[in-house]
Amino acid sequence: MIVYLNGEYLPADQAKISPLDRGFLFGDGIYEAIPSYNGRAVALRLHIDRMRRGLDAIGIDNPMTDEAWKSVANELSERNGGGNLGIYFHVSRGNEGRRMHRFPAGIPPTVFATVLEIAPPSPFPDRKTEKGFRVGTAEDQRWNHCDIKSTALLGNLLHYQQSHEAGMDETILYNHAGEITEASSSNVFVVINGEVATPPLDNQKLPGISRHICLESLRADSSLPVSEREVTIDEAREAEEIWLTNSSKRIVPVVEMDGQPVSDGQVGEVWEKALRIYEAAQYDF
Repeated sequence: MIVYLNGEYLPADQAKISPLDRGFLFGDGIYEAIPSYNGRAVALRLHIDRMRRGLDAIGIDNPMTDEAWKSVANELSERNGGGNLGIYFHVSRGNEGRRMHRFPAGIPPTVFATVLEIAPPSPFPDRKTEKGFRVGTAEDQRWNHCDIKSTALLGNLLHYQQSHEAGMDETILYNHAGEITEASSSNVFVVINGEVATPPLDNQKLPGISRHICLESLRADSSLPVSEREVTIDEAREAEEIWLTNSSKRIVPVVEMDGQPVSDGQVGEVWEKALRIYEAAQYDF
């Protein structure tokens, strides 16, 4: 595997970062993960825009122009075979040679990028063959800036591990008011009375790129009613369908939550239609 580190392309086992880097010491950084199918990145502009906003939010100067980020994404894909890849960008505040809590001044950020293999897209979604996810639920215990795609993911990891240890695929989270925030690595959609709904964005939720593509493609298609509104965990328990969205999995149907079937426990017709719309539109973003 070829990776990118601070201006160089090199084999992964030759890439070295100091243990005094703030990304290692504090999780002080921002990351982004972009799906690329046969060398064609999905919504690259939206991913770069979100990364720029995250860097601005925590006070790290963006180390590269948008065109430079695009060039790294394309070059990494090409050097690693150009197949179905997740392209991962990681920017930390850098290394000042010591461990100090306050932000250092005048040091360059550390820029790292790598790839991982991902499953190919599904051009012909079929609810009869789709397995669907089994999920648990939990009150959201993460920090209050989940809108920032921070590399400090311990809260998300603990929630994800909770379901993993129970033999499930994900954890859907809700706040103290019983309102769904998101899942540990995904945004959440529900279908209630035929309407597709997802919680509105705020500091409790990451502005997911797949969430955005799903919403906008469904709105453009206009064959399904769509809304952004608060959705309670109790409503979700009675929903006709539940979906999770993220960049590596696109739209995943949920068939079981907390050991109980979602509706009849089968993958729904609305999911199948929505994924067809999504797949047709994803490269337009």
